[in-house]
Amino acid sequence: MTTMVLWGGSFSSSKAVVDEVPHTVGAFLRFGGGAIALVAAVWLFDRREAPVPARSAWLAGAAGVLGVFAYNGFFFWGLSLAPSLDAGILVPVMSPVLTSSFLLLSGRERANWPRVAGLGLGLTGAAVFFLGAGGSGGGGSDRLWGDFLFLLSAVCWASYTLVGPRVMAGIAPLRATTYATCAGAVLLAALAAPDLADTDWSALPASLWLNAVYLAVGAAAVANLLYYRGVGEVGPGRASLMMFNVPVINTLCATLLLDESLGWLQGVGAVVLLAGAALAVTQGKRPRRAAKQPTADARPVAEQQAGDRAGDPAS
Repeated sequence: MTTMVLWGGSFSSSKAVVDEVPHTVGAFLRFGGGAIALVAAVWLFDRREAPVPARSAWLAGAAGVLGVFAYNGFFFWGLSLAPSLDAGILVPVMSPVLTSSFLLLSGRERANWPRVAGLGLGLTGAAVFFLGAGGSGGGGSDRLWGDFLFLLSAVCWASYTLVGPRVMAGIAPLRATTYATCAGAVLLAALAAPDLADTDWSALPASLWLNAVYLAVGAAAVANLLYYRGVGEVGPGRASLMMFNVPVINTLCATLLLDESLGWLQGVGAVVLLAGAALAVTQGKRPRRAAKQPTADARPVAEQQAGDRAGDPAS
């Protein structure tokens, strides 16, 4: 639950950063700092492990281009146009919906009525949510465009979910996350370079730096590591269900700290989207607690990687 609190609060915190600096700079501050924190974690806890094969390291870095650079490029751009309240609903909920849709359409998973009904309900809720965002009471074209960028970031994360376990097989979760984050952070730095030079750093308030530290250390580094441990304890199925706490936590943060709100039509769409996503993920069943496996078994590592990529919406 600690992980969900850190991730749920990250949407509002990211919005507060984007309100002070360009969205490219905000993305770099979060993941540049996150990369530093993860490198420090590897040095402290994992430096005695065997070196990672060069091919595996390159593949992990390539996955970071999609799951860190592209995902967060769209995410922070969207935050410059739309409220964090929208991001906290669309990104963590649409990601599993899109992932499940692809698995069914590609034949990699078998369809059943609860999952198909859940996906249909979720996509209907998303359509209603977008309709509410673009209406006269929802915020207009800027908010609608921002929500579209959040949808693109969800597409990036769903794609990362699908390719991640394959390209990162054989790498310990901490190192895989570190390689991916560092690769994405380098590209985010290149994207932010013009804005970094134009930013008046001396005029930035202390609150921005507090938010940046929280995002880099708490939401990007600590939350990921706690989630890995949680997946190992309860299994990826139950861990992924915890993601539905993120919109609730973010809604509290966005309304109380940033005074954001949803129109009534967006509210209806959000409820339908959440209900559909929950039905699609659970298929009407309660996930069982995963049995613990010996640490020498390679299978739980792959499960942890798959579970993490399906769950982390804002890393």
